[in-house]
Amino acid sequence: MTTPPESLTIRRPDDWHLHFRDGDTMRAVVPYTARQCARAIVMPNLAPPVTTTALAAAYRDRINAAVPDGIEFTPLMTTYLTDETDAQDLAVGHGDGVLTAAKLYPAGATTNSAHGVTDVANIMGVLERMADIGMPLCVHGEVTTPDIDIFDREAVFIDRILQPLVDRLPTLKVIFEHITTMQAVSFVESAGPNVAATITPQHLHINRNDILVGGIRPHMYCLPVAKREQHRLALRGAATSGSPKYFLGTDSAPHHRHAKESDCGCAGIFNAPFALESYLQVFEDEGALPHFETFASLAGPAFYGLEPNEERVTLEKRPVEVPATIDGGEAEVVPFHAGETLNWQLVS
Repeated sequence: MTTPPESLTIRRPDDWHLHFRDGDTMRAVVPYTARQCARAIVMPNLAPPVTTTALAAAYRDRINAAVPDGIEFTPLMTTYLTDETDAQDLAVGHGDGVLTAAKLYPAGATTNSAHGVTDVANIMGVLERMADIGMPLCVHGEVTTPDIDIFDREAVFIDRILQPLVDRLPTLKVIFEHITTMQAVSFVESAGPNVAATITPQHLHINRNDILVGGIRPHMYCLPVAKREQHRLALRGAATSGSPKYFLGTDSAPHHRHAKESDCGCAGIFNAPFALESYLQVFEDEGALPHFETFASLAGPAFYGLEPNEERVTLEKRPVEVPATIDGGEAEVVPFHAGETLNWQLVS
């Protein structure tokens, strides 16, 4: 029997999907990601949203100003697609290196998505231009019509929107973000090489029971919402498989504690402070530690056409206690795994 390693050294990871917010909250949370990851795809759903190259460049400057001295970190910016998005502005921003990708939010799908796309047909010209220039599309994959149950939104989105889009534009690079269902895993597996997916730590750890059994637990609520246990197991199998189609994307989304615990709690889980430790625990549980570097450090850069990071990080098998709350700028934030002890710790 092989003895599990007591430490693991890998290339420095990247986070291919997260939220920094803005203002004091952004300044408080950026250091947690910068400490763990070399690069991060930053979501544009601010209020108002980041809809142009100029707005993305200004936001990038604010993020860079929040990175602690002595830490190398690169925010990779996205723009928020609307029914009125200017394809030429996207092309210029991508060509100049300001924009790494564009983000599709169906209108009303999640936090600050009211300005999102009402019908993919409205942006088909933009998507065609993106396919032509090799600009990736990040997709929040849920339908938002009231006739569809919230637990079915992702599966219906695949059938109604994503599969037809991929069929129509097979050269468009698509990242199906924060997938939550076995249907999403099946779709990604069967799709061509231009389709990949990110998976969050929370969707590998929790199912919908963790939100609802024994009382409503608002700090486990995010969108897309966690699903049945069979879906969680499918995600764990995909993430730990070693397939280059799946890579790390935390969807870390800070909301202040009072906003999460209100009568209409915000959707989002703040997992950035212990993201690598959370993921690595899953890979250890699944007996898949040799595949962790592919998921965390290699598959994402390869899909985006970037070089992997040369710097290395080391995690050691030692307990780390996750605090009950963390400073979130204007108010405290409850982190994922609050009050729990994880098995691994990032040490260098």
